[in-house]
Amino acid sequence: MAKKPMTEKPEVETTGHEWDGIEELNTPLPRWWLWTFYITIIWGIGYTIAYPAWPLVSRATQGLVSEEQGNTRAAVAAEIESYRAKNAEIQKKLVATDLTAISSDAELASYATNAGEAVFNTWCVQCHGREGGGATGYPVLSDNDWLWGGSIEEIHTTVTHGIRNTDDPDARFSQMPAFGDILASEETQAVVQYVLKISGQEHDAALAETGMTVFIDNCSACHMEDGTGDRMQGAPNLTDAIWLFGGDEASLTETVTNARYGVMPNWNSRLSEADIRAVATYVHQLGGGE
Repeated sequence: MAKKPMTEKPEVETTGHEWDGIEELNTPLPRWWLWTFYITIIWGIGYTIAYPAWPLVSRATQGLVSEEQGNTRAAVAAEIESYRAKNAEIQKKLVATDLTAISSDAELASYATNAGEAVFNTWCVQCHGREGGGATGYPVLSDNDWLWGGSIEEIHTTVTHGIRNTDDPDARFSQMPAFGDILASEETQAVVQYVLKISGQEHDAALAETGMTVFIDNCSACHMEDGTGDRMQGAPNLTDAIWLFGGDEASLTETVTNARYGVMPNWNSRLSEADIRAVATYVHQLGGGE
C-alpha cells in the first residue's frame, strides 16, 4: 500500500534571540492553557471584590458578600465573642478567688489550667519553649529553680509586672555589674574557677582559692557567701547544675566580664487579670511551682 505523504507543519517564527547559533522558537501557548489562565484572573478579581481582601490603612476591604452569606471574619469575631460571654462568669470567679485557693476548686482549676495553657502558647512559648522547657537566656519554668520565687503569688507578680522593663514602675529589677570594668583579668579568671568549684565542676584549685576572696568581696552581696543566690534580687543559685546562660568556663567568663541583663515585658498592659491568673496557674502546675 502506498504511504500517505506527511503534511509538513507550518514553520514557527523565532523570537529573534540566538545563542551560539541556537534560535528560540516563538511557539504559542496552547489555547486551553491561555483560556484557563484568563479565567483564573477573572475569578481572582471577582473573589477579592466579593470577600474581605485588600488591606487599607486601618482595616481591609469588607467585600460585597453579606455576613449571612459567609463573611468569615465577622463570623469568627462573633464566635469569639460568644465564647467570651460564656466564660464571663467563671472568669469573674477566677479574678475574685484568692490565688492560693484556685487549686482547691476543681472546676476553676481545670478552667484556669486550660485557659492558661492557651495564653502561654500564644504569648510565652516563643521565649520559654513548649511546656516551659526554656532556652539559653530564658528560664525553664518546669523545675523548682526560681530566680524570683515559684509560689503562685510570686509567679503572678512576675507575669503582671515583668522583669527589668522600663514600662512598669513595679517591674522586678536587679542589675549585675559588668565586672570586666571592675576586676583585673586575673581576678576574673580566679572567680570563674571558684564558681566552677562550688558548682561541682572541674576547676583550677589554686585559682579557685584566690577566687573565693574575690567572690566574697564582690559577688556575695547578691549571690550570698555560699553562692546559693537570693531570689528577692533575682540572683541565681551558683551551686547547682542549672544555668540560664551556661555554666562552662567560657560562658561564666562572659557573664562575669560583661554581665547579663534579661528583660521580660509587663503583661498587665496586654492581658486581662483573668488571663494573667490563668497563665500563672498553668505555669505553677508545670512541675516546679512551690
